[in-house]
Amino acid sequence: MTSNNRVVVFDLGGVLIDWDPRHMYRKVFNDEAEMENFLAEVATNEWNAQHDAGRRWEDGVALLSAQHPHMAGLISAYWERWDEMLAGPIEGTVAILASLRDAGYELHALTNWSTQTFPIARQRYEFLDWFETIVVSGEEKVIKPDPRIYEILLERIARSAPECIFIDDAPRNVATATRLGFIAIRFENPDQLRAELGKLGVKTDS
Repeated sequence: MTSNNRVVVFDLGGVLIDWDPRHMYRKVFNDEAEMENFLAEVATNEWNAQHDAGRRWEDGVALLSAQHPHMAGLISAYWERWDEMLAGPIEGTVAILASLRDAGYELHALTNWSTQTFPIARQRYEFLDWFETIVVSGEEKVIKPDPRIYEILLERIARSAPECIFIDDAPRNVATATRLGFIAIRFENPDQLRAELGKLGVKTDS
């Protein structure tokens, strides 16, 4: 990429921020298998994604609690204790982000996140201020991997997909980015990301 086209787009959860409902629910459940069953069968990723797409948490909790009244307390905890699901920054990736910022790269973020909970992360993690643009799915009412949210990002930053390196930990999100023409990297860990960026001629401090 030339000096005029140095654009990097980051996903947030799972790439820069260690978010996982297990961080909170391990304090609630005594049995790991019961917790995993609850997350697989009741408070599922699909249910959570509906809030990333714009549904109010109060509505989502009420609907799911009506379906599983004996688990209403556990379901409510997903919303009421959401901040406990944030374990902190993924320091190695934040270090890469800092290197890119210092090198003058144009930085943006594209995240699936609820508008009600994103402000908690925004206040907690100063490095989120390093991004010129953060497109939040809950605000747009559309989530990755829907191509529309990628198009919203490109419209907002006035860039084309081939100008952008896109980093995400979810294979389906990376697949959509690739189809749209982004230079896409599936994030596994900070060392792997640093190596992948190096292959693209993007140097980061070791």
